[in-house]
Amino acid sequence: MVLRSRKSRKALVKVDEDKKVTGATDNPAANLLMADIVMRTGSYLLRNFVERSFLKGRYGKQTARQMVKNRPVTLTLASIAVAKIATRSVPGALVVSTGLIAKALYDRGRSRHTAESQGDAELLDRVED
Repeated sequence: MVLRSRKSRKALVKVDEDKKVTGATDNPAANLLMADIVMRTGSYLLRNFVERSFLKGRYGKQTARQMVKNRPVTLTLASIAVAKIATRSVPGALVVSTGLIAKALYDRGRSRHTAESQGDAELLDRVED
């Protein structure tokens, strides 16, 4: 790998100084940071809404909110890691989607009652009495 000086790297990138930077500030790096924060916040809020929606039909609104709120940090970190793997490459997406399909088929293959009981037990452990 050839290392280039800062001056030669700048020469490779053409910047049109006459064009105005769109965004909240004139600093493009700050605008990119703000956009990233807004996107992550929106994603976080949407994920919480979807999780509560899936749970509230069976457990009620308040219980579903507690289940999502009391989610273990390890589970959150694991889901972030799996999402990163799935979004970085096509093979990663295939591995993750295959794993999700396998889990769904495994749960369907087990007795429905057993699967529901196990899921209920895991989720109800998160609810404060």
